[in-house]
Amino acid sequence: MKRLFSYMRVHLVESILAPLFKMLEATFELFVPIIVAEMIDTGVAGRDVSFLVKRLILLLVLAACGLAFSITAQYFSAKVATDTAEMMRNDLFRHMETLSWHQIDSLGTSTLITRMTSDINTVQNGVNMFLRLFLRSPFVVFGAMFMAFTVDSHTAMTFVVVIPVLFLIVFAVLLATMPLYRKVQKQLDAIMRTTRENLLGVRVVRAFNRQESEKSAFDSESDNLYDRQIFVGKISALLNPMTYVVINLGIVAILWIGGRQVNAGALTQGKIIAQVNYMSQILVELIKLANLIILLSRAMASARRVDDVFRITNNMQDGTQPFPSVTGAVSAADQSADRKTQAEIASTSDLNAVHTDKVNGASIDFRDVVFRYEKDAEPALTDITFHADAGSTIGIIGGTGSGKSSIVNLIPRFYDTESGSVMLNGTDVRQIRTDDLRSHIGLVPQKAMLFHGTLRDNMKWGREDATDEEINEAIDIAQAREFVDSKGAGLDLMIEQEGRNLSGGQKQRLTIARAVVRKPDILILDDSASALDFATDAALRHAIRTRAGSCTVILVSQRVSTVRSADEILVMNDGKLAGCGTHRELLNSCPEYQDICASQMTPEEIARDREGDV
Repeated sequence: MKRLFSYMRVHLVESILAPLFKMLEATFELFVPIIVAEMIDTGVAGRDVSFLVKRLILLLVLAACGLAFSITAQYFSAKVATDTAEMMRNDLFRHMETLSWHQIDSLGTSTLITRMTSDINTVQNGVNMFLRLFLRSPFVVFGAMFMAFTVDSHTAMTFVVVIPVLFLIVFAVLLATMPLYRKVQKQLDAIMRTTRENLLGVRVVRAFNRQESEKSAFDSESDNLYDRQIFVGKISALLNPMTYVVINLGIVAILWIGGRQVNAGALTQGKIIAQVNYMSQILVELIKLANLIILLSRAMASARRVDDVFRITNNMQDGTQPFPSVTGAVSAADQSADRKTQAEIASTSDLNAVHTDKVNGASIDFRDVVFRYEKDAEPALTDITFHADAGSTIGIIGGTGSGKSSIVNLIPRFYDTESGSVMLNGTDVRQIRTDDLRSHIGLVPQKAMLFHGTLRDNMKWGREDATDEEINEAIDIAQAREFVDSKGAGLDLMIEQEGRNLSGGQKQRLTIARAVVRKPDILILDDSASALDFATDAALRHAIRTRAGSCTVILVSQRVSTVRSADEILVMNDGKLAGCGTHRELLNSCPEYQDICASQMTPEEIARDREGDV
C-alpha cells in the first residue's frame, strides 16, 4: 500500500480535492430532508403555494451545485486513478525487464501478464472509487445522524444503535472476503496460463487431435474460478439484505417512536419524514460503502500481488568493469599468435578490412562450472572446463537436454553459475557491466523471434546506428538476400508479430542477420539453422567465417555437418563434457561423438574423415 500511495502523492492536490468536492456534494444532500420537512409542515399544511415554489427552487439550486461538485470530484478522482495505473504499469514493466531469467522462469509469463493487466486495472478502479466515496459515505452517515439529532433527539437515538451494527456487518464481510479474492486472482493466473499455452501451441494441439482434452482441462480451470467467484460472491451478497434489514428495523423504530410523539403533539409529520429520509440516506451510503469495501478488498489483493513482483529484486550483482580487450587478457606469445590468426582470416576476404578494427573476437574460458536452474534440481552442467581462443570457431553438439544451450546462456550472463567461473578475455563475466557485456555478444536463440515492424527496424535491434549498407551486408551473410529481394519491399518489408508472414527458415536467417549487424566479438548460434537445408547451412557458415570479421563463433547444433569444421568441438552428454577436440580427434577417441556420427554419416564418410583432413 505504501507503493500505491507514493504514486497517488504525485497528484496530491487532485487526491485531496476529489474527496473534498464529494463532501461538498454530500453537504447539500444533508439539507434536503430539512427543506422537505419545511415544505410538508409549512407549505403543504398551510397550503402556501409560494412557499412551496421557493423551496422547490432552492432544491433545484442545491441539486445543480451538487451535480457540479460531483462532476468535478469524479474528474479529479479519474485523473488520479488513471495516472496511478499508468505509472504503476510503466514501473512494473521496467522492473520486470531487470529480473533475471531464473526469476522470470519462476514467476511465469502468464502470472506477469495478469498482474500487468487485470490486477492493475482492478487497482485503478479501486483508487477511483476510494477517492470518490471513502470520505463521502462516512460523512453522510455521521452527518445524517447529526442532522437527525437537530430534528429530534428521541427518534435520533435509533441512529446511535443502527450505525454501529451496520459498520460491524460491513467489516465482518470485508475480513471474510479479502483472502477469498486473493484466491480468485490466483486462479485467474491459472486460466491465463492455460489460455496462453493453448494459443501458442494451437498447431500442436490440432495436430495431435487434443482439442477435446484441452477443452476439458480449460473447463475444469474455468469451473474452479467460477466456484471461487460464486462462493465469495455469496458472502459479499449478504451485505445488501443484512443492511436492508437493519435499516428497515431502524425506520420502523423511528415511525413507532415518532408516531407516539406526533400523537402527543411533540413532533410534526414533516420532521418524521425528515428522520426517515436521513435513515434512507444512511442506507444508500452504506450500500455504496459496502460495495466500495468489496472493490477495495479486491484492489488491495491485486495491489499486494503487484507489489510481490516489485519486491523481487535481481540477485545478480552488476559488474563494474568494461568489456575486456583481447590484448589485455592474453600473454605476449598468445597475442602474437592471435594477431597471426586474425591476419590469416582477414586475408580470405577484403570485407574483413572493414571489420577487423571493430571486431577482435574474445577468448572464452569455462573453469569447473556447475550450474542448475532450480536450487534443489539436478545440475544442468557439471564440472565444465574448456578454453576457446579469440577468433576461433567452437562447435557444441549433443543430444536433447545435454546442456548445450545452458553453456551458451552463461556467456551473456543470463544465468549465474553455482560454482566455477566463465571468463571472457581472462575476466569473469560477473565483473563486467551487463550492458557492456551483451553489447559485444550476438545471440541467435533456438526460437527465431522477430517483432512487428519493418525489416530495417528489426535489424536495428542488433545495432541502432547500423546503416542500410551494413544491414544489407548482414542479410547477404545470413543467406537471406534471395527471399528478401523476392518480397519486393527491401528493408521496408513489413514483418508481422513474431514473423508470422515468414517461413521458419526465413525467420532464422533474419535473426542471424540481426546478430551479425551488431558486429559482435562473440557470435552465438544456438541451433539457429535447424530449419535450413544443408547447402544453405554450409553457405551461411562459410560467409560468417570469411565475411563477419574475426569474431569468436559458437555453433550449437545436433548436426555433425554444422560443427565438423569447427576449430574445436565440445561433445555434451547429460550435462557433462564427454569429449573435446577436432572432428577427426573425436571420431577416434569419443564414443558419444562416434554414436552421433554413425547416426548421420555413412561408414565410408566416417572412415574417410578418420584418416584424412577435415
